[in-house]
Amino acid sequence: MSEKLILDGNVVANAVKDELRGRISALKEKGITPCLATILVGDDPSSATYVRMKGNACAKLGIESRKIHLDKQTTTEELLATIHSLNKDEKVHGILLQHPVPSHIDERKAFEAIEIEKDVDGVTSFGYGQTALGFGKYPSCTPAAIMKIMEHYNIEVNGKHAVVVGRSPILGKPVSALLLNKDATVTTCHSRTVHLENHVRQADIVIAAVGKPNFIQGEWIKPGAVILDAGYNKGNIGDVDYEACLEKASAITPVPGGVGPVTISMLLKHTVDSAEAAIGE
Repeated sequence: MSEKLILDGNVVANAVKDELRGRISALKEKGITPCLATILVGDDPSSATYVRMKGNACAKLGIESRKIHLDKQTTTEELLATIHSLNKDEKVHGILLQHPVPSHIDERKAFEAIEIEKDVDGVTSFGYGQTALGFGKYPSCTPAAIMKIMEHYNIEVNGKHAVVVGRSPILGKPVSALLLNKDATVTTCHSRTVHLENHVRQADIVIAAVGKPNFIQGEWIKPGAVILDAGYNKGNIGDVDYEACLEKASAITPVPGGVGPVTISMLLKHTVDSAEAAIGE
């Protein structure tokens, strides 16, 4: 690519949502309305904003958004009871537990309580295992978004060296697995990686998922590399030093307007997928 390609997440997200509209209409003709249940525990303002954004995105497409807001004093057992109730509800097709939950709650136990058929956010260990083995239906939404962006813009993954900076269970690890399953050679780096910059300099594809503003430096970037910035920090700043990295990269996602909008669209897609699967389609 001779010119810089800005990987516009809004364009990709709109394409995904356009494809979903017909499928949602077809489901409604059969009396089925895709339904995403979101559980918010406590009063974290950022979490409340994220839940509201997801609800608005559902409403615009005609997906039902069922919001469950639990008090911050909710126990693990009470949260598990709420999840089990949603698991049994045939009208609910996807369950999303907003992270983080209050520290006294066993978050991993709560995630694991979500039935695999409704794990549209890709948070269970069962779902992660299926993703790693190549047959997961609902990978974590941000990794799925990263892969969708590259697919939309015809960015070749096969045979490329991808360096993932970050190893979280819902981002770094699953996106590494997805890239590997697409025949990339993958290096997964993290906070204890020695000489991190030397690994990044070898990358054809850089996935920034470390949660530190402007962490990836322009001088680390191999000329012509593709950069996907999955970071979102205070002040609308990504994990990549955008201007410096733009000089070296052939393609790059902005923050905001890059991976974020596609992440939400993949959550909607997984919810529709689940609704179709529930009636055998």
